[in-house]
Amino acid sequence: MTEYRLGSFIRDNMEQILQAWEDFARTIEPPALTMDDTELRDHARQMLVAFAADLETPQSEHESVAKSKGLGKRGQDDTAAETHAEARLLSGYTVVQLVSEYRALRSSVLTLWAADTESNHVTNMRDVTRFNEAVDQALAESVARYEFMVKQSQNMFLAILGHDLRNPLGTVVTGASFMMQANDIPPRYVLVATRMFNSAKRMSKLINDLIDFTRTHLGPGIPIRVKQGSMVAVCEEVVNELRTFHPEQMIELHHPPQLDAIFDESRIAQVLSNLIGNAIQYGDAEAPVTVRVTASDADVVIAVNNRGKAIAPDKLSSVFDPMVRIAASVNASNNDYTERTSLGIGLFISREIVHAHGGQVSLASTDADGTTFTVTMPRLPKGFQSGSHPGDTASSPPGPQAAH
Repeated sequence: MTEYRLGSFIRDNMEQILQAWEDFARTIEPPALTMDDTELRDHARQMLVAFAADLETPQSEHESVAKSKGLGKRGQDDTAAETHAEARLLSGYTVVQLVSEYRALRSSVLTLWAADTESNHVTNMRDVTRFNEAVDQALAESVARYEFMVKQSQNMFLAILGHDLRNPLGTVVTGASFMMQANDIPPRYVLVATRMFNSAKRMSKLINDLIDFTRTHLGPGIPIRVKQGSMVAVCEEVVNELRTFHPEQMIELHHPPQLDAIFDESRIAQVLSNLIGNAIQYGDAEAPVTVRVTASDADVVIAVNNRGKAIAPDKLSSVFDPMVRIAASVNASNNDYTERTSLGIGLFISREIVHAHGGQVSLASTDADGTTFTVTMPRLPKGFQSGSHPGDTASSPPGPQAAH
């Protein structure tokens, strides 16, 4: 009795397998109800041909293990599994429905093959393992592409939303500012206008953070425009602004008499505002927030310290991850949640801005010394040419990128 290999079986019974695939796909509603036979079979034939070819190709033990984990070698072009995932996403399939198709495809092939080989041929059980590895690889490729496309769509939506909110919010800020300066309206209206203005400015900051966040996912990173400026002047401006906004909180600023560097003033001000604001929010209200600025010939160092509760060691590595604060607040009490919840992307954006300057942000937190965020960045950014006009230098992050 001759040995019948699974690869040959797939080629010989392609139509029967595809029909089983189509029959299952039509049970997935509502997407399948709007798709014709060609769309329902779109990439299944290509994947089955690839599976058959793979079964007929010798492979090492290392290659076998890699494929079972979805880490098999691949070419530069999109695979049939990746193209299939994009088509299914555009057709309205959920990721659960996408995965179910591979389960049905696997079941169809192995069930039909088992029925055929029971009566006709000697089988090679190694083919079953090889086939499962190939399906696992295709499934991993499909899910990865599906997830990537979903994230891209979400980020694009957030970018458009943030951009479109700017204009109406700008109108609110301008109108509130106009009312605040009026002399012919009752004081209570001026008070309301002041509250509107402050709330709109906070909303504006959230929108700017949202736009910066999407930039890090949709493009090369947060752009910066560097020029020579006074780091001391920027620090004093931000600290004085936060002292006005938080009169109940003591903020100490220690700095040398003069410190010039090449940097993006508005972006570094954004970093300082985020770090000091975070220190105020999570620090001990009875203890001062300390901002200390030092420098060497090569670097500028800014340390922001608060005396709040120390961050647990196992949480330190995730502090800069976006959205972590929201997740951490799920089990918090109602009062704590209302007081502390936010988008949770300020620290992430701060790190990206510092990276764009070629610098790093470190974090240390102990009960004895409190929590300290330390920004270390070069006084002369990488790529800046001495003698060029600093205000004309635009840059995307030359330093290491955050993991997304």
